[in-house]
Amino acid sequence: MHKLGLAFFLAAAAIATGAVQAREMPAVSATVALAQLPPEAQETERLVHRGGPFPYSKDGSTFGNRERVLPARARGFYREYTVKTPGTRDRGAKRIVCGGREPQAPEACFYSDDHYTSFRRIVQ
Repeated sequence: MHKLGLAFFLAAAAIATGAVQAREMPAVSATVALAQLPPEAQETERLVHRGGPFPYSKDGSTFGNRERVLPARARGFYREYTVKTPGTRDRGAKRIVCGGREPQAPEACFYSDDHYTSFRRIVQ
């Protein structure tokens, strides 16, 4: 067997037997109704559509999607917004990330309550 073929066979066998975990890219499959989000997230979503004013200087900045949880898009497509977390002194872990050409009319918005580890698409 060719060396490359043998290496591929051994890697596939290791994954199939569980010796090595196959790494899959996470996907956004869950949705959440806007009305089900915490009041602070609902307010942040309203601010996005109004164009602000935003309470944090980083709000509206480009979200790079380095975690690759959201669908792949060109750099600059996504923008991030902080969702206030009562009782925290910093920005906390909650975010809304919206994507689209027009910041005030995003194509889609996503909610994360775990600092970008997972997202749920916001639906009306």
